[in-house]
Amino acid sequence: MSDDPSVHVEVLRNAQNIQIREQKNVIIHGNVNQNISTSDQATLIELLQPILDASHTRDREKSPPNSACFPGTRIAVIHKIAAWVDSTLLRNTHVLWLYGFVGCGKSAIALAIALKFERRKRLVGSFFFFRNTGDRSKMIKFAATLACQLAAAIPEAAPFIEQAVKAEPGLRASSVVAQLRRLVYEPFKAAARRGRLIKTALLKGPFLMVIDGLDECDDRQEVQGFIDDMLEFFKKNPLVPLRFLITSRIEQHIEGHLKNKQVRLENLINHCSRDDIDTFMCTCFEAEKRRNPVIKAYIQNHGDWPTKKDKDLLVDHIDGSFIFASALFKYIIDPTDDRSTPMDRLPHTLHMNPGLDTLYIKTLSRSQHLPHFFNIISTLALLFEPLPITGIAELLGIECFEVVRVLLNLQAIIHIPGTDDLPVTMCHTSLRDFLTTQSRSGPLFAPSSFHYYLIIRCCDLKTEVRIGSAVIASYIRRHLENHLDAAYTHVLAKSQDLPHFSNIISIITLLSLPIAGIVPVDLLGTEAPDSRAFTSLQSIIDSPGIIEGRPVIIGYTPGLYDFLTSEALSGTFFISPSYHLRISYYCFNLRLERMENHRLRSSVDHQSLKYWHEFVRDHLEPSLHHQESGYRFLKLLKVPSETGQLPYPPDRVLPYHLFSFAQVFVWIFAGAPDQKYPPPQAVHALTQCIESLVLAVECDPAPDRWLRKAFHQLGFSRYSVSKHVYYFKIHEEQAAALQRNVQHIRTKCPSGLLDPRNPNDDSFGFHPTLISDFTLKEAYSLCEWLVARVQLKANFAEPSVTCDLELHITRDDVKNTGCITI
Repeated sequence: MSDDPSVHVEVLRNAQNIQIREQKNVIIHGNVNQNISTSDQATLIELLQPILDASHTRDREKSPPNSACFPGTRIAVIHKIAAWVDSTLLRNTHVLWLYGFVGCGKSAIALAIALKFERRKRLVGSFFFFRNTGDRSKMIKFAATLACQLAAAIPEAAPFIEQAVKAEPGLRASSVVAQLRRLVYEPFKAAARRGRLIKTALLKGPFLMVIDGLDECDDRQEVQGFIDDMLEFFKKNPLVPLRFLITSRIEQHIEGHLKNKQVRLENLINHCSRDDIDTFMCTCFEAEKRRNPVIKAYIQNHGDWPTKKDKDLLVDHIDGSFIFASALFKYIIDPTDDRSTPMDRLPHTLHMNPGLDTLYIKTLSRSQHLPHFFNIISTLALLFEPLPITGIAELLGIECFEVVRVLLNLQAIIHIPGTDDLPVTMCHTSLRDFLTTQSRSGPLFAPSSFHYYLIIRCCDLKTEVRIGSAVIASYIRRHLENHLDAAYTHVLAKSQDLPHFSNIISIITLLSLPIAGIVPVDLLGTEAPDSRAFTSLQSIIDSPGIIEGRPVIIGYTPGLYDFLTSEALSGTFFISPSYHLRISYYCFNLRLERMENHRLRSSVDHQSLKYWHEFVRDHLEPSLHHQESGYRFLKLLKVPSETGQLPYPPDRVLPYHLFSFAQVFVWIFAGAPDQKYPPPQAVHALTQCIESLVLAVECDPAPDRWLRKAFHQLGFSRYSVSKHVYYFKIHEEQAAALQRNVQHIRTKCPSGLLDPRNPNDDSFGFHPTLISDFTLKEAYSLCEWLVARVQLKANFAEPSVTCDLELHITRDDVKNTGCITI
């Protein structure tokens, strides 16, 4: 024990009936700092469920990228980044973004920095993204993984992390921003107030988190959210001793957020030393010359190989790309190529175009003639998570040796594990980009349509009594829906430029019931049916083309509806719920045409009427429960030109205004029953209702032909007026505007057509209570009476006054009567 008199140790003085769990203890300057116990660490892992192979300590052979700085290289840039981490917070930024082109060594440098600061006891977390590796290519477990590493590196943070998880059971399902705040930033900030961390930060420098390959993450919006929130956190907490090193390619969604005065920018192209590439190539060639008997024999007869001239040409040709250097070297010394020697292949590499495409083409062509080559390569390119050789063979229904036979020739660009049960991975994600870009890969292109074949194989394997391996069963369970979504995207992308595509797919999806093929065409009011959109969508919808009476239905899986109605999944193909309003308008328009022309295809009429009833039931009444949705509903109706939801041709202006009037009237008076506190938009709704009727009578010199029609003739179901109590405020100017609109309608309508109620009547009674039995002119009479009663009750004595009013709607179900009072 130390002789330092400041050290005083008392072990459990006067303790009784105690239990000590397994602990790891660190003695720092005479003070005992108790780390979290092994069992507590296991509890935290169970609570957070982190990704265990995402950090710098992962097995890189199984979990790419398998990148490390070659000894003696990248010394200057590593030193520069380390100096930034060590610098005081007062003089430097909290974030450094290291960016560069494909293969310039970003991941290798990130690994070197992580290892360096792990040795210095100042690394608190690392996350290495990699595309198409399941959760490592998403943000879903990003925060949880960093939090687990933080707890292990800084035990003082562990209680705060555990407390946050237990206090908020839904935290792991919340946004990445919320998770990072509660699980990483706040626990670190709280722990940093402790003496040990303050002392470390002051004497040695801030702590570090390393995030590599941020461009490999598929969740672009959440990546942007992570960057913005991280910078906001450091802006509010400038003295928190934590830094982030982030590496990525230059991607628009990253660059636009990281090019910020709070971020230090380092372009790796400025640190790609020719000397580093030269060191790497010289060392590799020397090792191969000692190992390879063919090269040894060549050197005995011809002298040193490669010659200094050829090596210098090769280094110049590589032009600073370490991934290109590594791949070229593997190609030159490839032991599986018995048709040529390394000495033969070296001159060929000098004529390859700079970059990886030529190398990829040259390497892949060596296996292109083999059976199942296309299926194996396409599978590798399109998998959402790497599979072992056994899994690839089972998924494709072929033998393992057939997979191995194809992959053996591709070891310069694909990692082949030593056993069949470890995942096959690509040396670099640029290979996947190459294979999935037709302009680059040509005949080697892995088309998105291949997802269909993988879907069929997955479904076939699911229906078998026994799936051969747990690996493929797990893959199907986790990723079948991903393949379906990719297939949907492929089909929709091919069809999106066809006439009426967006409207047709929206109508078919949202109607969600079998409909006649002519229905979408007639709903859209197109002159001549165009079957191309239906034909192009046949792989995802069951479509016989435009044949009257034949059903067009959603295809073999309901997943298409889930895909198209989720913006996160479908992106540009997302069908907003507000499109229901547009379909509703199309249906209303058809009903009005029938009233005017007394003719309409019976199949269309039936479908539109059915949809109209379902729309009123499913969308109008529930909207009264939610103030925000109710307001949005009014806004969509009021400003069709801005929202793009209800475009109408010039000759159909009247139907739109009638549609708006009828919709808002139903929205006000046929909402959810017994609602105590309806939305506060009563005045806005009443105003819009009357304004819509004003515009309708302006359009038509003979409004009597539709004012006498009942709501049920326009397609509304038989819903009763609902009980409401509206509490609302009305301004003197609002009341005056309502009165002007009422007078305008009366002057435009023929004398005797409208039947006004006496505004001195205390109530407006009606029988029966079915709103569908109201005629439009009765609906107007009710609105006119309401406006008059508002004027009387408010009694605006002076300008710029606001009055509080209550609108009571009651109903006697026994007598089938209703009453409205203000």
